Amino acid sequence: MTGLIEVKLTELNQLFNSMDPSPFHERDLDHDAEEFIVSWAQEHPKQHDLKLLVHLAKRPADVADAQKLVADSVAHYFEYRADMTMHEMKRLMREGRASLIIGLLFLGICQITATLLTPPAGSWQTVAREGLTIIGWVAMWKPLEIYLYRWWPVLTLRRLYQRLSRMPVEVHCATP
Repeated sequence: MTGLIEVKLTELNQLFNSMDPSPFHERDLDHDAEEFIVSWAQEHPKQHDLKLLVHLAKRPADVADAQKLVADSVAHYFEYRADMTMHEMKRLMREGRASLIIGLLFLGICQITATLLTPPAGSWQTVAREGLTIIGWVAMWKPLEIYLYRWWPVLTLRRLYQRLSRMPVEVHCATP
């Protein structure tokens, strides 16, 4: 089964970011167009193929083959987004490793310091020992958050961008 994503535009330029001076096939998609395509793609089950159908009210006068231009541009853009998302994933994993090393060192220091406060001679030592243990484990919050929760949405988005880069694209122009 194929998940169809339909975009209706007045003219081809609406699909692209007007601030990007690159040639059409290398230009960024318009933010709203990208958001629309991505949100519709997220609604379709992962096992379904995707297809983009672009309806143009005006036939582009300055473009010989709108079909090829749009297909190449969409594929190029979402390949680029997949690559950038992979860079984000790598950055997140580096941050996770650094946070884990720092957190483990801090936890170790807190545990050693708490051990030096035993046996508790007074209530302040008990509070300090327990406080150091808690603070040490709180320092582990960020690496645990990264390794348990933050990496998989980034990977899921990358896979979606890869799917979008491979989807077939059709352009239907209204007759002049």
